[in-house]
Amino acid sequence: MHIGVCKIWLRIPQSHSLKTKRRVIKSLIARLKNRFNIAVAEVEALNAHETAVLAAVSVSNDAAHLNRLISHVITFIEANVDAELVDYKTEFFF
Repeated sequence: MHIGVCKIWLRIPQSHSLKTKRRVIKSLIARLKNRFNIAVAEVEALNAHETAVLAAVSVSNDAAHLNRLISHVITFIEANVDAELVDYKTEFFF
């Protein structure tokens, strides 16, 4: 069993309230879950207007599959127009 965890730092420049931030983050989380069938949650910076930290997790029996999946998730987030990808960190557990 292999577990892939990706911590993703985002900036939401157009967000001036928590309500706007949550709308953007909820939409992005829903699209990631639907498209990639992964678990995603906001894990840090919950009360900051313009920043968000998400964690995406998946389990597989193939490490290469996990690596490709997380690469596709990052590419998808980079193409997102509502939030700007600042940084990400990926860890694999075997």
